[in-house]
Amino acid sequence: MNFNYALHEMLEVHEIAAFKTVCMTKSKTMQALVTDPGLLQILQQDVQLSQQQLQELGGVLSKVNP
Repeated sequence: MNFNYALHEMLEVHEIAAFKTVCMTKSKTMQALVTDPGLLQILQQDVQLSQQQLQELGGVLSKVNP
């Protein structure tokens, strides 16, 4: 099923995806610098959650009519 979203809605989804990508990159980078096991676990969970969220956002964008 295709959806018709307004341009501003598509741009907002792109903006959220870009922000989420930056956050995920930062979490991945910080994992190499962290020595606390608790914080490392939080960063790993954040990366996993971010990957799932980015897949969902990609799914939303793939259903949009150009």
